[in-house]
Amino acid sequence: MVLEFEKPIADLENKLREMKDLAKGKNIDLSTDIQSLEEKIQALKKETFQNLTRWQRVQLSRHADRPYALDYIYEITNDFIELHGDRSVKDDKAMIGGLGDIDGRSVMFIGQQKGRNTKQRQERNFGMANPEGYRKALRLMKMAEKFNKPIVTLIDTPGAFPGLEAEERGQGEAIARNLREMFKLKVPVICLIIGEGASGGALGIAIGDRVFMLENTWYSVISPESCSSILWRSWDYKEQAAEALKLTASDMFSNKLIDGIIEEPLGGAHRDMKVMAAKIKDTIKLALAELDKMKPEKRIEKRIEKFCSMGVVNE
Repeated sequence: MVLEFEKPIADLENKLREMKDLAKGKNIDLSTDIQSLEEKIQALKKETFQNLTRWQRVQLSRHADRPYALDYIYEITNDFIELHGDRSVKDDKAMIGGLGDIDGRSVMFIGQQKGRNTKQRQERNFGMANPEGYRKALRLMKMAEKFNKPIVTLIDTPGAFPGLEAEERGQGEAIARNLREMFKLKVPVICLIIGEGASGGALGIAIGDRVFMLENTWYSVISPESCSSILWRSWDYKEQAAEALKLTASDMFSNKLIDGIIEEPLGGAHRDMKVMAAKIKDTIKLALAELDKMKPEKRIEKRIEKFCSMGVVNE
């Protein structure tokens, strides 16, 4: 999959492949030309990805090849054991969770999971959790608290599922309960936005001591398309909506809504998943080392203070 703004880079990469094939097939020395073209591609990549618009970063966050929650979990843990069900309705496949080992330490992972193909997307409901998904997440958080295991959440959702049946089963109540209970968790909680972070669907597992965003992700109360459809009655203004929403990682960090940005490989996380996973793992370990020094009561106090200080109040 090649995004529109990536096409000039893709064209040069195709020429590079053709040149290498020609050099190999005809036994011609084109090393100077190949090196020159590689340098040109690298320079174009840097120029392109250092000057992305907000809408282009939204597009990158949705890239079809972008790693999802389980990709990262299996990469950074040694023996992940997935846990299922909310003990009430069913097992929501859009919300995953379980225990994994990071360098000898057991961690409870919770996250939204999307699918790669049509069948998987239907099974995972495009990463949009139902109430039972949020109740499963809360059950796992309480289990982690009971056994004194830190919690890491991986957020990647276009929003909580807006269907009638989800509302009938208490979608709003399930998310609200998660918000309340996450503030009171006695164990360290680290939240990472790895793709899309939309509305209460994201916030339902995003109340943490530390909140980080990957470089090419977004976090907002509404998607650019939905914002455009409300304000302009059309999706055609999604780019303007993205600019107005200020939803990128750098925007969130400058507004003190997150604690840090995790740099992605040039071109996006999908370009080198192993490098991206290693950076996420290092971020988790550093954050846990810092949070472990605090008593549970102090962590809770700081967590509440952190979110209560967000925004501006005019009296």
